[in-house]
Amino acid sequence: MGNGTGPAVGRRAVLRGSAAVAGAAALPPLAAAPAQALSGRPGAGWGVQAGDVTSSSGLIWVRSDRRARMIVETSATESFRSARRWHGPLVGPDTDFTGRTALHGLPPGEQIHYRVLLADPDDPRRTGRPVHGTFRTAPAGRRDVRFVWSGDLAGQGWGINPDLGGYRIFEHMRRLDPDFFLCSGDTVYADGPIPASVALPGGGTWRNITTEEKSKVAETLAEFRGAFRYNLLCDHLRRFNAQVPTVVQWDDHEVRNNWYPGQILDDPRYTEKNVDVLAARSRRAFSECFPLSTQRPDGDGRVYRVLHHGPLLDLFVLDMRTYRNANSPGRRPDDTQGILGDRQLQWLKRELARSRAVWKVIASDMPLGLVVPDGPANVEAVAQGDPGAPLGRELQIAELLRHIKHRRITGTVWLTADVHYTSAQRYDPARAAFQDFAPFWEFVTGPLNAGGFPAVKLDGTFGPEQPFVKAPAVANVPPGQDSQFFGEVAIDGGGGELTVRLRDERGAVLFTKVLQPGRVGQ
Repeated sequence: MGNGTGPAVGRRAVLRGSAAVAGAAALPPLAAAPAQALSGRPGAGWGVQAGDVTSSSGLIWVRSDRRARMIVETSATESFRSARRWHGPLVGPDTDFTGRTALHGLPPGEQIHYRVLLADPDDPRRTGRPVHGTFRTAPAGRRDVRFVWSGDLAGQGWGINPDLGGYRIFEHMRRLDPDFFLCSGDTVYADGPIPASVALPGGGTWRNITTEEKSKVAETLAEFRGAFRYNLLCDHLRRFNAQVPTVVQWDDHEVRNNWYPGQILDDPRYTEKNVDVLAARSRRAFSECFPLSTQRPDGDGRVYRVLHHGPLLDLFVLDMRTYRNANSPGRRPDDTQGILGDRQLQWLKRELARSRAVWKVIASDMPLGLVVPDGPANVEAVAQGDPGAPLGRELQIAELLRHIKHRRITGTVWLTADVHYTSAQRYDPARAAFQDFAPFWEFVTGPLNAGGFPAVKLDGTFGPEQPFVKAPAVANVPPGQDSQFFGEVAIDGGGGELTVRLRDERGAVLFTKVLQPGRVGQ
């Protein structure tokens, strides 16, 4: 988002405190050092993750501290009796010692226990201690579904604070035992250095765990890799990852604030000015750090995709960053590229029409009707502040909304993050300048651990009203000061109702909306 401003201390000069991590293979300092590393054997101190889970498959991720063979064992019970073994890749420096193993033929709607072993490639009998995780496969029938979502992690210089125990919001999300977590972009702040300490408004000091890679903006592949590894220093996040699968999308801060393809930077912090070069390096690090099946470290894999989670839910994960046109005032009367690009737009229209799920949740990395600025003249998201007929990127969204209405596609709900506060918007053609669409809801939440910011203005083109908003009154409010939020979605397996709860960083419910199948706009 446009909130690229750091704390009052210098963003370039980063102090390295005693908590600094010296090397890429160092064990995370917040946790009591798990007994992973046996002498001379591979260790997996960065934990495990599961991702892109379906009714019969999942993808398991691990990072080793040296070259190793990845082995995954799965079982229906924690005892691992009658375990099934999966032989994964040989991990090494070409993937930053990360590996992923695809699991197939799993039973639907069941709890899957897994453990990852790392074996010495020269002596397979020498393995480190196993690292355990679990996840639930998607149901085959109408069963309850629950997931959480948010975005924006370690932004504006607010990193892992050991005095607060790190990212505590992940522990509150974990206790809800969701089926999965949707991370709605800004998974890292590659353009945001993490200083060792920050002077808090009103007095006091915020302390950060720091690393060498996070001492400056990320430019090299090694620095991007370090930016993605940074968050895994938090034991709350690693514990969460071991229990809750992640569906991840990316936005701007994985590369640089408000970037767009073809941009040439004038930021003096960067020696590499071509943002396309930076984006390619970040995309590779992103693909290495998450269990994401559509990405390949050396390929041109995409982030946008649809995940089928039983008969009640299809999740459409968008990429509003990679295919957009340049940020501008957004007032052009024609715009074929827009914010999605034509290929992604046609894919989304086609997949929405094919979907037979009761609910089609569209995971957008940016909001539709909130005016997100990029400097004094340009806009960063879709809306540009003109409440009249669609212009600029709004034209592409109008085409999509018209398609949804005319194809009689029901059950669409939009989820997003990006603006660093939480709100609910209902879009109604009766109030809109553009009226050829069916009413729908959009829910915003976040950040996870970043500066909280005041609410931005609504754009009237698609007729939004805002029955709920909670945002700080001033800019860059640090975590722990009523400025962090996440959302929960629960779908009832019996009646099919979808309930959205917007929660604060301690898990308290701030707003609830129940949507009925076939009447989502009401």
